[in-house]
Amino acid sequence: MNNIQKVSNKRFFIALIPPKDVQEEATKIKEHFRDVYNSKAALKSPPHVTLQPPFEWDIEELPKLIQELNDFSAFQQPFSMTLNGFAAFKPRVIYIDVVKTRELISIQKSLMSRLESSLNIVHPVSKKRPFTPHLTVGFRDLSKKNFYQAWEEFKEKELYYNFRINELTLLIHNGRIWEIHSEYKFNLT
Repeated sequence: MNNIQKVSNKRFFIALIPPKDVQEEATKIKEHFRDVYNSKAALKSPPHVTLQPPFEWDIEELPKLIQELNDFSAFQQPFSMTLNGFAAFKPRVIYIDVVKTRELISIQKSLMSRLESSLNIVHPVSKKRPFTPHLTVGFRDLSKKNFYQAWEEFKEKELYYNFRINELTLLIHNGRIWEIHSEYKFNLT
C-alpha cells in the first residue's frame, strides 16, 4: 500500500524565475534545441533555476506548504542573479550557466533545510551533491550525437544577463507540463 501514489498527491518544485525578457530569450534557445537537435523536454517548464527539485505533496495539505513558503520568503532579501554563457552536464544536458553567488547558495541551502525540518520534504540526491545553479535549454532527451553537435554550437556562445530576484515560485505538474502555481515575494523593505 505504501508504494501506491495517493490520488490527491501532485508533483511540485520550487524555483527562481527570471524576468520576462530573459524568459523569452531562454525560450527561443529551447525552441532552437527542439527544432535543430530534437530536444523538446526543456520546453515543458518555464525558464527557471531550481532550488527544490520535484517532490510529491498531498494537495489537501497545500495550505501548509504555501504558509511555509510565505514565511520563508518574508525573511529573504532580493538579490542579483547573473547568467553568463553556457555549460553542460555531459553528455545529455546543456544549460545557461548561472553564476554561483553566496546569496544564491544561501537561499537554496536555507530553503531545502527548512522544507526538510518543517515539512519533511527531502530530495536525497541533492543532499549528496553540490548545488549547481543552471537554466536548462537542452534536456536529457538530447541524444549523445546531438549533444556533441549542440555543444560545439553553444560552448563558446556569449550570453549575459544580470537581474534582481524578488520572489520564489512554486510550480505544479499538470500531467503534461510544469505550470506556475504561486509566487512568494521577498522582503522588499
